[in-house]
Order: sequence, then structure tokens, then C-alpha cells
Amino acid sequence: MNETGPDIYQFDARGVAKRFRHAAIFGALESLDRGETMRFINDHDPLPLLQQIQQRYGSQVQIKYLERGMQGVVIDMVIAAPDAHEEASTAGAASSCCGGGCGG
Repeated sequence: MNETGPDIYQFDARGVAKRFRHAAIFGALESLDRGETMRFINDHDPLPLLQQIQQRYGSQVQIKYLERGMQGVVIDMVIAAPDAHEEASTAGAASSCCGGGCGG
């Protein structure tokens, strides 16, 4: 559980004032690059927060419980890497003079 790597960033919500938690969590998620993980630690299972994340980010953020119990939760929130279709459309737009809007 305590393992962290270069693409895993720990966010311990227990030390953040309750009124600021969701905003801080969204800000932390939005600062991550694709393929990076926020390891979220909390004293309770944040089901309403997870619903908000799903509504706000959809499949961009994948939720993986590492621990779930009476002592709290540890959840990895992974910023999804682009799929092959998305990479191809982004690469095509980037090689165009205007992002693909002019057809050339």
C-alpha cells in the first residue's frame, strides 16, 4: 500500500479541511498527466465524491480500491492513457497547419 513510484502521487485527504476537500481533489486530479496516479487516502469511503468524479471525468479517471475497511480507504485514481483511436486523431490534427479545420 505504501509503494509509490514516479507516476504515483499520494493525496491524504485526512489533512485537508472538509470544506476544501473536493476542490482540492479535483485540482489534484486535473494536475496529473495521462498514465499518472493519485493515491487517495481517507478515513471513510467517499462514495459521493466518486460519483462526482465519474460525472465530471467519465472514463478519464479510473478508480481502483487498494484498501477498503473500517480504518478507511486507499484508492488509486488513474488518469487513463489515450486509446489508439484517440492518439491517431490527435496526431493527425497536430500535423495539420490549423488542427485539421481547413482540410490541409
